[in-house]
Amino acid sequence: MMDAGPRHAYPRAVNTTHEPAGAGRADGMDVLVADDEKTIQITLRDALEEAGHRVVVAPDGLAARAALEERAFDVVVTDLKMPGMPGLEVLRLVKSKCPDTEVIVMTGFGTVETAVDAMKLGAYEYLLKPFPHETVVLLLRRIAEQRRLVQENRALREELGRSTQLEGILGQSRAMREVFQTIRLVAPGEARVLITGESGTGKELVARAIHHLSPRRAAPLVAISCASVPETLLEDTLFGHERGAFTDAKDKRVGKFEHANGGTVFLDDIDDMPLATQVKLLRVLQEGEVERIGSAAPVHVDVRVLAATKVDLEDAVNEGRFRRDLFYRLNVVPVRLPPLRDREDDIKLLAQHFIESFGRGRPYRIEPDVMDAMMRYTWPGNVRELEHAVERAIAMSGGNEALRKEHLVGTKPLPERRALPDRVTTLADAVADAERAAIRAALEHTRGRKAEAAAVLGISRKNLWEKMKHLGIEAGEE
Repeated sequence: MMDAGPRHAYPRAVNTTHEPAGAGRADGMDVLVADDEKTIQITLRDALEEAGHRVVVAPDGLAARAALEERAFDVVVTDLKMPGMPGLEVLRLVKSKCPDTEVIVMTGFGTVETAVDAMKLGAYEYLLKPFPHETVVLLLRRIAEQRRLVQENRALREELGRSTQLEGILGQSRAMREVFQTIRLVAPGEARVLITGESGTGKELVARAIHHLSPRRAAPLVAISCASVPETLLEDTLFGHERGAFTDAKDKRVGKFEHANGGTVFLDDIDDMPLATQVKLLRVLQEGEVERIGSAAPVHVDVRVLAATKVDLEDAVNEGRFRRDLFYRLNVVPVRLPPLRDREDDIKLLAQHFIESFGRGRPYRIEPDVMDAMMRYTWPGNVRELEHAVERAIAMSGGNEALRKEHLVGTKPLPERRALPDRVTTLADAVADAERAAIRAALEHTRGRKAEAAAVLGISRKNLWEKMKHLGIEAGEE
């Protein structure tokens, strides 16, 4: 059949005008049938519509090209030899415009060479005429099923991604999913958040996630640990000073709150803030103003304050070490990060993440018996300790891709989460026992190096020394 019209004009594709039986079914697809045989056009169209698909018919290659220029199809069924444009050219056009569209090639003059060419170009199937129309119906059913599985897998991966990580925080346990939900709910607002959790649980990551998901994300997030700055310098660091405010104040200094104007201030270890500084912080929260040391002129600041603590602030309030009014100002939305020993479902996920981070593409692995020991271990240093353990295990592996137990959880008997107490003790004794076990485990991991053990535990070296003395742990004990 020759094209009687002008060579530059495309013959129009023929669209069905009646509603086919089964139209609207969930598995129905948009199908283009390109063939110059009238019998194929009619009978194949009827069979596909009966199966619930929506069909457009093109009487030759140019009409097929016109249809493809106008819209996308899920499947193209094309004859190999057609006037205007052969089937292989139609196949090339489809794959260049829409690679996800499947193409079924049919021909009455098949050879091995043409079949190979079609498959190389990406054809889904190659059919020799004559063939029963049910063959095409079955192929489309298979394509629809494959597409459904791909979409389900994509949705599952997206859902898994949402449930296992949020702004760099990993976790698939129920406790962490609840943390993720709270972060998503509180981030868009302005409410202050108090993040609680043991050292090494990732409190700063939570603060960064809240900031990055908030309307303030384009402005700075300024983080400061109240425990790492000497008491005499903390006020100056937070609020700044004027030139000449004290002996060494040769220039004006802008504090952290002014640096964060328009953004977020994260106060880590808020429990270590001196009472005098707490008073000034309370004014910032109440009035939205800071006063530099040596100045009586307040400076307005627009900041959102997030705080974190590794201790129970209510206990600190009851003991007189923390202002009650400041506690209520900070504790608008509490977020509690669970210790790693209560996140057993996350240990394998986190370990694999750290292997990928430190492994530089090598397929390091943790054998089942080693992973079992890791699942039983209490991880007193929490996620930070697990991270350091994986990094150390890779460094000490000597090229062996199977990471060893002694590098991950040590060699001596260690405290395990499933061990039941032999007796009922007071809460104070239970806390002391837990701290004693955690310190000994940290010393075991670091082979007695106290500075490293303090880092694993998330406390200062001075604090570690005091606790060892209080708990009766000898200085040389490992």
